[in-house]
Amino acid sequence: MGRALSYVFLIVAVGLPCLSQDTQNMPGMNMESAVESNLPSPHASSGTGWQPASVPERTWMTSRDGWDLMTHGTVFVTYNQQGGPRGEGKAESANSLMTMEQRKLGPGTLLLRQMFSAESLTSPHPGFPELFQTGETYHGQPLVDHQHPHNVFAELAAMYTVPINEKLSWLLYGGPVGEPALGPVTYLHRESASENPAAPLGHHLQDSTHTSFGVVTTGLVIDRFKIEGSAFNGHEPNEERWSIQPAPLTSWSVRGSVAPARNWTAEYSYGRLMHPEALDPTNERRQSASVEYDRPLAKGNWATTVVWGRKHKELQDTRQNSYLAESTLNFLRRNYAYTRLELVDKDELFPQAPLQTSFRIAAYTFGGVRDFMHNEHWQVGLGADVTFYSKPAALDPVYGNNPVSFHIFVRIRPGMMGHVMH
Repeated sequence: MGRALSYVFLIVAVGLPCLSQDTQNMPGMNMESAVESNLPSPHASSGTGWQPASVPERTWMTSRDGWDLMTHGTVFVTYNQQGGPRGEGKAESANSLMTMEQRKLGPGTLLLRQMFSAESLTSPHPGFPELFQTGETYHGQPLVDHQHPHNVFAELAAMYTVPINEKLSWLLYGGPVGEPALGPVTYLHRESASENPAAPLGHHLQDSTHTSFGVVTTGLVIDRFKIEGSAFNGHEPNEERWSIQPAPLTSWSVRGSVAPARNWTAEYSYGRLMHPEALDPTNERRQSASVEYDRPLAKGNWATTVVWGRKHKELQDTRQNSYLAESTLNFLRRNYAYTRLELVDKDELFPQAPLQTSFRIAAYTFGGVRDFMHNEHWQVGLGADVTFYSKPAALDPVYGNNPVSFHIFVRIRPGMMGHVMH
């Protein structure tokens, strides 16, 4: 574990020596105060998604030879205790690193983006323990009560944006690893989820396509509106977390977004995924709708997201819904309070059962972080959270009557918007 964590810190320390956005929160691309005139949109976030332009920037930046260079990332070093008979306690680290390079190119702007994770080394086997979580596989078996680690190459993509007139622009995005126009801004990049080390239970109904091995997206931005469509590889990543796994772009999605003000964004998306799960032959249709709000405060920030996601399995003709509300309040600069409230339909808790039964699970998370290092270069905080659940009584013999889970962690990320201009 220690050797793996050293590897993560080595990436950050050696790869970014002269660069001074968040990470888990990765809003990353909106950087208005530094390079707004060169950016495709002040609302830009992961993939081609939008989040409020007012989200705080925790990033190292510099400019060299016509390129704007930006880096952000996060490391959570965590003790994770999941409650009840199916729970367990593990030491782990959720982590990510994003680098970006952009410049003017011809009539438009070129943005290159890379995202990496060392979670294949720093997650316990078979993954991060998380009660009621499902999705993907380990050693050929469905993952249940665990969250999978992210891939070493979580994004390798480029976006080119060309203004057509004052209120109209065209975008083209794609790469061997990217995020299609489907779902909300992924939880790894949302400011409202920036202090929480765990993935939402509704991740695979909402934003799991953020790492797709092959994506092409095009769209139009019309004033405060955006309409876009993607062709992509809908297969979930396999168990080789270090590899790139190309396949035909047989899945598709469309998304409409609106940014009525710098503090607000909203989206609706729809897509059809061809055989996304390794052990399930069915195709899926997914829908999502979300609203994000961000409000800067005198000595902090308040960010909130509401998400609805639906999965329709065509072969079984079943539908699962998920609902999420999460919020993070940063106050008096060094202090953070956060919550995540979820209601999720789960039909994969007992993969060996002859008939899959859907159960509605509710999870209620409350936590906080206090930065003991807080300057323009680093934010290092100590945090903890606790999660309570409600569930059908039929699950009591397996999960216990009232399981309770908690995390204790150290969170490390860049400070607020440091710049080194050349």
